[in-house]
Amino acid sequence: MNRDVRELDVQELMNAVSKSVNELHQEIETHHLLVASVLEQKVDERRLEKLQKNLALCPREAKLKAVIHEAIETLDESRKAFKSKKLEALRKKLTRVLIDAE
Repeated sequence: MNRDVRELDVQELMNAVSKSVNELHQEIETHHLLVASVLEQKVDERRLEKLQKNLALCPREAKLKAVIHEAIETLDESRKAFKSKKLEALRKKLTRVLIDAE
């Protein structure tokens, strides 16, 4: 049984490494496009839109936004049960961060 656990751990590790490499590859490609655009002085609207879409697709950023949005919803749903000024301030702060990020 111990061997099965180790094999599972190795597989999970390999999956995590593979996912990380894919994310890094996407970020490097976006950076490459940005640098090429600047060096070629071809920063036109079409390229900027493509870069913005690539940047918006960053998996880590998407996950963070989703978790912050979930936290805001939870705080909003629980505000009637817990009348806390601190929780209200936190909810408002998280909402502002999400708005500013977009």
